[in-house]
Amino acid sequence: MPLFSRKLENLQQLFLKELRDLYDGENQITEALPKLIEAAHHPELKNVLQEHRNVTKQQIARLNRIFEVLNEKPTGESCEGMKGLLKEGKEFASAEGDPGAIDAGIINAAQRVEHYQIAVYGAVRTYAELMRTYGELLEQQEMACLLQETLDEKKEADETLSNIASSVNVESLFERPKTPG
Repeated sequence: MPLFSRKLENLQQLFLKELRDLYDGENQITEALPKLIEAAHHPELKNVLQEHRNVTKQQIARLNRIFEVLNEKPTGESCEGMKGLLKEGKEFASAEGDPGAIDAGIINAAQRVEHYQIAVYGAVRTYAELMRTYGELLEQQEMACLLQETLDEKKEADETLSNIASSVNVESLFERPKTPG
């Protein structure tokens, strides 16, 4: 569904629209991670992606709590941005060639996902804080805290991926394809 296919009357409507977008995106990630885990070669990358799958399930649970507080259903939006980002990640996962280069591509794709989510989680956390400040709902403070917790995890995941990339990229640089004979 296009972003502006319907009228946005207020910040709370935008907040709800973006929460649904995040919810769909997190579920897409949960479905995509097993293929990335299987395709990864570096043991530390495999472990980080597996842990990220577990953390993503916790993030979905937090979003479910927010929808519960809002008395809303989490469905209704399709995160097209996430679809595109995950498509690129799947292309790296199905690539053939140097394992280090493939891992570097997977890391790059995973970081793109994290950066996208950092932007959206930061915005909805700010919306929740603004609505709390201006008296919309007392529960907005709980929602802002839940969103901040996920935002912190996204930033931590990005940093972890950067650290892994440092070693994977260098290893890949010095790996040379074996020539016959």
